[in-house]
Order: sequence, then structure tokens, then C-alpha cells
Amino acid sequence: MSVENPKLRPIQTHLVEHNGRPAILLRDPLRLSAEALVPQELGPLLALCDGTRDLSALRAALIVRAGLNLSPDAIRRLIDQLDENLLLDNQRFAAAKARALAEYHAAPHRPLTSAGQSYAADPQELRAALDAYMDAIADQPVPSLDGVRGLTCPHIDYPRGGAVYAQTWAALRQAAQEAESVIVFGTDHLGSDGQITLTRQNYATPWGVFPTDGEVVDAVAASIGPEAAFDEELHHLGEHSIELALVWLHYIRDGKPCRLTPVLCGGFAPFVAGERHPAEHPAFDGAVRVLRQAAAEPRTLVIAAADLAHVGPAFGDMLPYDYVAQMRLQEIDSRLIAQMERGDAQAFFEEIKAVGDKHHVCGLPPIYLALRTLGRTRGQRLGYMQCPADNRNTSWVSICGLAWTAE
Repeated sequence: MSVENPKLRPIQTHLVEHNGRPAILLRDPLRLSAEALVPQELGPLLALCDGTRDLSALRAALIVRAGLNLSPDAIRRLIDQLDENLLLDNQRFAAAKARALAEYHAAPHRPLTSAGQSYAADPQELRAALDAYMDAIADQPVPSLDGVRGLTCPHIDYPRGGAVYAQTWAALRQAAQEAESVIVFGTDHLGSDGQITLTRQNYATPWGVFPTDGEVVDAVAASIGPEAAFDEELHHLGEHSIELALVWLHYIRDGKPCRLTPVLCGGFAPFVAGERHPAEHPAFDGAVRVLRQAAAEPRTLVIAAADLAHVGPAFGDMLPYDYVAQMRLQEIDSRLIAQMERGDAQAFFEEIKAVGDKHHVCGLPPIYLALRTLGRTRGQRLGYMQCPADNRNTSWVSICGLAWTAE
């Protein structure tokens, strides 16, 4: 797609104020370029950049649809800005993406993209912070768990979710320390619908490197097709879900690594809409078949790095979530967690589908696939909380920690 028929890539947008005026902040989730600012009144132009219109057609559509009469030069300047910032789906972006992927492959390990943001980059400072989360729950009873096969832990930042992280990993200390291999399903917040995305790159934490299990990765790739398996591999670079779970795993293991199979899971929108069913999706069947075999090996732990609901105006809801709405959400989450405790992937999915995923459960893909990989298991809830998602306490993210044991 050329600049003459501009098509905006999937990007992150945020309403901000710049020099006293409302603006739209455009951010590349792949981190290939710097952020860009666009005046808010030009939002309709961004929405029209779908690759079907040249610059003249964009100008005409703006006049008809938004009553906005921009000069050809003004439209050209904005499109050139988008192009320079690699925000258009075209050859310039493709070349930059290829260079970034080559650098990613050439590095000794995946870089720590959340260090210094969601957690401290310094190993000693990080250990002290995680120690503090553990100390804060020291008086709480820790369940005794035998035959642990897997777990759900959050992927929210530690300052908000630290208590649930601590409750989860305190109960799973022995299983985590004894594990020789882990399979981690993480939410791919950018992932295409029905996509499973692999990487052969190793994952690091401030304490060292988890070597990726190339044999398992290659087997999964062969089952679903290498092109599909690695098509969105660069998402591993910026996605935080797996990284935040592995930091806690490494902490609990006192810095000792183990083999890792990192799997990013794309969206479930078509399945929730009823267009298809995840149980009939060929990529899931192929991947689960291979990963179930790997998970059956002794001392293998399956992890779903997953949050639950995302509700309130920060996530597109019209109304704020007040105290009453929060209590209602807790009841809804409890029903969802009950299906996880039953180890029932189908019922877990149907619980979300029944309400059209109105609560935006970003952990649906990794939890569903972890449950299918584990097969017959029973779960035990270890922690739950709702975390604020804006500074007015009107939007919330719910999280939980849960252990799956052999049935």
C-alpha cells in the first residue's frame, strides 16, 4: 500500500492535551518509531485511512462525512507525518519491520521491554520490591498444593497487582522451584484473531536468561505451519504479558533458569461472535496436540499470564464503574473463576461468550488454551482483586491467581 492510498496500521491512540488544545497521541505498539501528535479535529481523517482512498478521495470524504474542508497540502502533510513515523501499512513500514526482526533474531535474548517501567531494572532493587510484596502477605495462610500442573497469574504491572502475584507464587513456590520446563501462554494485545505466535528467541529477566525450548517450538510450528506461527513474531518484542510472569518465576527460583516455551495468543473476537468455535480452530488443535504432549512430561509447568475484566470509560464503556458495579463485577468474575477451577475450557469460554465479552477479558485466549493443554485438572483460587485503571477510580482491571492440580 502506497502513501497515495494510505492505510493506517493497527496503532495505539490516546487523547491528550498539547499546548492547551486536545490532541491524539499516536503510538506504535511495535516501537519502531517515535510517538506522533495529531490535532483532535483531524481524527476523522485518521479513521478514513483504510487503504481504499487516494488523497483526493480522502479530502472529498472528509467534507461529506465530517464537514471538514482541509486543503490538499494539509492532508499531504499529515499523511507524510504518518509515513515518516512508520504508522502506515506500506513498503517503508515493511522494510523497517524486517530490520527490527533481524535485530531481534541477532540479539542474545529478547530485550527487557518492561524493565524500568512495570518493575525495577536493577536486580537487587527488583528483588527487594518482590520481597516486600511477599512480606505484605506473610500473615496470610498459604495453601498446601500437591500435583501442581499449572497456574494463572496476572500480567498487570506490579504496583497494582503485587498482592495477587505474591499470593499466587507463594503457594506455588515448590512447583516453580522444581520445574524443569515451563510453557507460558501470554495475551498478545496486538495479536490477530485466532493467532498463535511463537518465537525461538530466549527470554530474559534481570537475573538471567530462560532458554527457549527449540524442539517444542519447532514441533508446534510444524503443526500449524511455520509461516503462520512466526508471522507476528515481532509482537514478542513489545508484549509484556509473558515477561511479567517470568520475572516472578525467576524470583521464586532464586535466579535459576529452566526451559521455556513462550506462546502469544491473539484475539477471540470471531469465536465470541459465534462465527467460528475455538474447539474447531485448526491452529489451536495442532498447537494443543503438541503442547499437551510436552505438558505431560514430568516437572513441566503450564502458565497462563492473564488478566480478567477491563471495565469502565478507560476501556470504552459509557458509564463509570462505581462501588455497586464493582460488586456486581466480582460476582461475574467469581462465576468465571469457578469454571477455571473446574478445569473446563469450554465452559470458561461459553461464560464469556454468553455476554459477548462485554467485560473485555483479555485473559480469555491464554486461559482457554492453557486449560485445553492441561486437560483434566482442578483449580484452586489463590487471590483476587480489582485494580484501578484511571485516576478517578471509574475504570478497573480484575485479576486473579489460581493453581491447577492433577485431578
